[in-house]
Amino acid sequence: MSSEGDEAAATADDETSARPDWRPIFGHDEPYDDQVDGIETAIDTADEGGFLALEGACGTGKTMLALTAGIHLVRDPDSKFERVFVLTSVKQQLRQFEEDLRTINNNLPDDWQPISAMTLVGKADVCPYNLANAGDIDDTNVYERCEGLRERTRGLADETTPGSLVDQARSQQVGLADSGAQNNGASFLEAAGEPTPYPHDTPEAGDHDVEYCPFYAQYLDDLPEDGDPVEAVPFDHTEMGLIESEDLVQRAGGHGSCPHSVMGALLSHVEVLVGNYYHAFDPTTVESFTGALIDDETFVVCDEAHMLEPRVRDLVGDSVSDRALRDAENELSRVIQPVAAIEEAGHGAQHGAEAKQKAATIREELQETEVTLSELRDTRRFLTALGDELDRRVTEHLDEEQPGWKRNLTDLADGEIPLRDPETPGTDELTRWAERNGFDARIWTRAETVCAVAKHVLDTLDDDDKRRAVSGVGRTLATWYRVDHTDFFREIELERTWDDTQPAESWKRAYTASFSLHNCLPAGAIGEQLGEFGAGVLMSATLEPLDVFTEVTGLQHLEEEEDRPVVERTYGLEFPEENRASFALAAPKFTYSNRGDPGEKTDTRRAHATAIRRVADSPGNVLVGMPSYREAEWAASVLDNCDKEVLLDEATDDVATENLKQEFFDGEPKVLVTSLRGTLTEGVDYKGDRLSAAIICGVPIINTASPRTRAVRTAYDRAFGDGFKYALSVPAVRKARQAIGRVIRGPGETGVRVLCDERYARDSWDSVRELLGEAEREEFQPVSTDMFDFALERFWSG
Repeated sequence: MSSEGDEAAATADDETSARPDWRPIFGHDEPYDDQVDGIETAIDTADEGGFLALEGACGTGKTMLALTAGIHLVRDPDSKFERVFVLTSVKQQLRQFEEDLRTINNNLPDDWQPISAMTLVGKADVCPYNLANAGDIDDTNVYERCEGLRERTRGLADETTPGSLVDQARSQQVGLADSGAQNNGASFLEAAGEPTPYPHDTPEAGDHDVEYCPFYAQYLDDLPEDGDPVEAVPFDHTEMGLIESEDLVQRAGGHGSCPHSVMGALLSHVEVLVGNYYHAFDPTTVESFTGALIDDETFVVCDEAHMLEPRVRDLVGDSVSDRALRDAENELSRVIQPVAAIEEAGHGAQHGAEAKQKAATIREELQETEVTLSELRDTRRFLTALGDELDRRVTEHLDEEQPGWKRNLTDLADGEIPLRDPETPGTDELTRWAERNGFDARIWTRAETVCAVAKHVLDTLDDDDKRRAVSGVGRTLATWYRVDHTDFFREIELERTWDDTQPAESWKRAYTASFSLHNCLPAGAIGEQLGEFGAGVLMSATLEPLDVFTEVTGLQHLEEEEDRPVVERTYGLEFPEENRASFALAAPKFTYSNRGDPGEKTDTRRAHATAIRRVADSPGNVLVGMPSYREAEWAASVLDNCDKEVLLDEATDDVATENLKQEFFDGEPKVLVTSLRGTLTEGVDYKGDRLSAAIICGVPIINTASPRTRAVRTAYDRAFGDGFKYALSVPAVRKARQAIGRVIRGPGETGVRVLCDERYARDSWDSVRELLGEAEREEFQPVSTDMFDFALERFWSG
């Protein structure tokens, strides 16, 4: 190296040594080698405004790695970063971040201030009235009631002051206490075990006894006229470390202030925020709550990032149901009718004072906008026609696809009715129908404004705190017309429901039908939003192939078009190799064409049944993962002679699934059979002796015949060149890898992992072996079916 090179290297070393050390932040005694590399890579990449795409097997310590890097950047006085924003789609992982934050704070140097952090939750989790089951507020209406109460509180505060509203509510409580009155055994409303200064029932004020929220009034009273909202926080957040929802309720609610509003005031002032994908990628949530966090001073951590693409695709789609259309039409009528009744009867006719006042109020509200009564009527006519067209298309579809459906409503299943050829982008049939029937671009695009005004008028007229359908319908219609017909796919979705109030032979008795708009290619939406952050880490145990991941999340675009580096790292299992056996079993491909129906005794089914039985005989708990619930039922049936109890997971609610999981963990060893599309194969901690073996049969590729799937595949074909691989194979293999990764969770754990399908074992035209990643390809050695028994026995007896 030249002397100039030596000087440059020395300068770089000096800069590195001048940087504050991240090790005091790291919560454990010694980091793994991979953690050192990951932390320093994340910091260096962030300095250049880039992103680290990290796949790390269980035990890599990804959570501590990401938190250490992010907090170091926030605490570095020479860094631009002000906060770390953690996003995860799995509640258990959220708890892991919380636990690691506690560990960091418990092990900081004595002279360091605690890392301030907060977990973001919804209103239902922190509203004192909801938690106490008081004020006519519960989980079903908390959002509508909250918005209504807040609006009325602001209105009353304009007439008097927030402080006077607080005083009135507190005086009601004092009156209760003085009189000895009791409400549910206590005079004070309690939330999270903390008494608040108010009674159980929401108070009323003003000339017309207007209901309001005293907690929100106290928050408004605490807000400085000119200054930062954090001044309204009634406690010192800098000394608390992690602020959880219970902390917010106790400290803010005990003071008499609104916990959710206090949470909002703290957003930009804590060093670490922990939330879910909604907080960064749901347009409504970002606009109304978390938008201030999405800037170049935020270091973002996307955990379980293999779920980023499908989750964001759902968030940036939209739909409007037949029920929403009907409700929105009725809401528009409630705005139109009072004025129309007076106009049609003539202004000289006799009308009640209340009717005249309502009509006058509506006129006044409309005059303050650019929306006319004529536009309201045109939009209502459009919604009526859309509802009729939806009914016609659903009826026609069922007549063609399921003749006699009216006699067998209980047998109907979910379905899709495409509004264009899924494989040929072009204008959808509904948009063309609208053009033919005189519903032009203006009525589509103005629907959002017209419907928003209708909602405002209804909110002015009524104080019922009901959720209005009309504004959401208008927004969806405007989006439907505005977005392109290449990356977006439009269809009618039929969701199996049941409504006894509908006519006996109507499809509405069995279905909810929706006009649905799907974003087939969310890479743009993901990349654009990630680009708003200063830098970040996207991590999971199953990101490989990383080149595919960076393409489908828009990271590659950020690197190529905005010159922001994207660095890739893959870290394998660090636990003793002798504790595990990993097999890629070359059984026949578990595809429908090979296996046939569950009742058929094909060679494929016989081979997989034999493998399932062999793995089920392993000591300890065993997990069997199948491509669908139907195949899970078949797999359970082949274990009828198993010595262990066999538990079959079915498509049920969360409570039933949680009970089944607990039953699996408790008592004697069992076999749990589930679908890889369920919730028991991702985000569930099978640590310790909870799981000793797992077998995954087949590659869980979703239904390729679905119109939506075909549209997504076509979009990926056009964008990336291989739609089947990008849209179907890669996500399927990640599902399998997530499930198989449940077995080995710690350095002392022992277990067997089996990927049962020759596509995992051999190279062929449809092989998925290359999608496992280099470390797993080395671990999951191919084994033939006739050698499998020997390999299993050798491991367990070794």
